[in-house]
Order: sequence, then C-alpha cells, then structure tokens
Amino acid sequence: MNILENIEKEQVAKLTEGKNIPDFKAGDTLKVHTKVKEGDRERIQIYEGICIARKNDGLNSSFTVRKISFGEGVERVFPLYSPNVAKIEVTRIGKVRRAKLYFLRALRGRSARIADDLSAQAKAKNNDK
Repeated sequence: MNILENIEKEQVAKLTEGKNIPDFKAGDTLKVHTKVKEGDRERIQIYEGICIARKNDGLNSSFTVRKISFGEGVERVFPLYSPNVAKIEVTRIGKVRRAKLYFLRALRGRSARIADDLSAQAKAKNNDK
C-alpha cells in the first residue's frame, strides 16, 4: 500500500470517528441530516429522497439524493465524509438492477417508484436485534 492510501485511510477513520454511516446503495430512500449555518446560529435540516447514485472514491466519496419538491425534481450531491452531514438514515431499501438511476429524471408519478427489497429489509431488522 502506498503512502497516499495510508494517509487517506487515516483521514477517513478520523472523520468517521463519532459517526455511524449505514450501508446504503442506489435505490434506497434516505434521510440526510445536514448542518446549516445561518449567521451565528446552526441548525439541522433533513433532506429526504431516493439515492440515485453513489461514488466510492475514498475520501472523495459522495452520493446523490433526488426528491420531488412542489412538483419539481431536486437533486443534491452530498460528500459522504463531510462534517456538515450530521447523520444518514435509511428509511426504505429499494430493489434496483442499476448502479446509477439517472433514468428517474425523465419519469414522473407512479412510474418513478422503486419496489421495496423485502428480503434486505428483513435481514436489516434481524441485524438490529
């Protein structure tokens, strides 16, 4: 392993020290709690939507979350190890056959729904107990 990979692993370990980052993939419905600074105050804002892409690139890892807000599609890219991301919750596990779900951008309403992966949800519940 070269020196850069070692330094990157140390940084990732340092940034995830107090956080619990769940295992999630494209198709899962997420609640991302982000820290928003307004003036001298800081609050937590929750952004809920479907994860349409995940980029695993060590310290530069990120994921894209899409939601429909007032009839308009909104996408937001979150860095996975950002200090501004307070918490990530997986609310539903989706069953998809693609790694990137960019085709959802063209779909509306019922056709944009993703089926639940019931077997994965059952495994997740058993792991929690």
